[in-house]
Amino acid sequence: LLSVLCLGDCQLHTSCGIQKCTTDFVSFTSHLNTALEDFDLEFCKALRAYSVCTYRNSKVCRGNLVYHSAVLGIGDLMTQRNCTKDGPTSSTNPEMTYDPCNYSGHTEVREHQGGDKTPPPTYLFCGLFGDPHLRTFKDNFQTCKVEGSWPLIDNNYLSVQVTNVPVVPGSSATATNKITIIFKSYQDCTDQKVYQAVTDDLPAAFVDGTRSGGDGNTRNLHIVEKVSGKYIEMHARYIGTTVYIRQLGHYLTLAIRMPQELVMAYEESQDLQLCVNGCPSSERIDQSGNLPLPVVGKLLPWGAAAHPLSGYTLETATTKCHEKMLVKDIYFYSCVFDLLTTGDANFTAAAHSALQDVEALHPSKEHWHIFPRSGGGSVGRDSKFFVSLGLLCLILVAYL
Repeated sequence: LLSVLCLGDCQLHTSCGIQKCTTDFVSFTSHLNTALEDFDLEFCKALRAYSVCTYRNSKVCRGNLVYHSAVLGIGDLMTQRNCTKDGPTSSTNPEMTYDPCNYSGHTEVREHQGGDKTPPPTYLFCGLFGDPHLRTFKDNFQTCKVEGSWPLIDNNYLSVQVTNVPVVPGSSATATNKITIIFKSYQDCTDQKVYQAVTDDLPAAFVDGTRSGGDGNTRNLHIVEKVSGKYIEMHARYIGTTVYIRQLGHYLTLAIRMPQELVMAYEESQDLQLCVNGCPSSERIDQSGNLPLPVVGKLLPWGAAAHPLSGYTLETATTKCHEKMLVKDIYFYSCVFDLLTTGDANFTAAAHSALQDVEALHPSKEHWHIFPRSGGGSVGRDSKFFVSLGLLCLILVAYL
């Protein structure tokens, strides 16, 4: 008899549905923002639904302390929010609220509605810095001329255009002195916003003077000034995109992370995108990712004379770059290339900051560092190409 009573009592406690009631309430309210005008209305609807759920479970939960605590808590919250006992309630079978202006939440919504596990979105990274060096969305590293205006990105959501100017007379190398970004209008999340930065004018606002797009409370699109006149970030929540822009010396750098499915949302007429397809072969300075290091007083491998007043030898440029970058990856060699080409030490900071941006935005840590290709076409820390080039440079300099 005692065994039967114990089993019956345990069964009553097991069938108490207070946990489901609480889970539903959390689902109703997790997306609410206290700054929104309809917060109290929606919160009261959720509380009434919570109250109805507890009432339905009153008999089976009569000996459950969690249940009684919940009932008391509901009463207190309804008093605090001036909620009436009668009125509309949230659905007893809640579905996740779809927020079209929150890209990161889209996967969760699709997963909830479809029932199947949906893989998280894939993010891609692109960066441009220095003379200029381009890291494409495919993690290809290129050094290009691309003088004038060129599209980095041009899809259905975003357009990014850069303007590059020659750095030193007699060299094909250029650097970026202007960046124009267009965030295209998207549903009710934001109207079209245009941002423009030029050398010595890196504003913390769009061209219309605003610092955000769409509803200011939800911050669907906004600009954050990190260092006045030197470093800004743009966060586009509705398309899951982050942009960093810096000014280092006289030139600008850019880094961007964007979801792959949005990166690939473009028409055939928009296929000239440096971040997507890289630089045209006629605009490439590097040789399949290898940077030809210039020798002072000699012809550069691409046919232009090195700037004789750069002030750096291969040894001093290597030492200078090694102060900022301990790993001899492609960013390190880009720094050496830029110092030998221009003599401008600001390019050291540009290469270092570009690597920092990779570490902040690139989704795959194992791909942060890109190493020069060896003669066999593989990727490794040591490059015979650079070793032989370095020795050749030192020998030539010795005989000048």
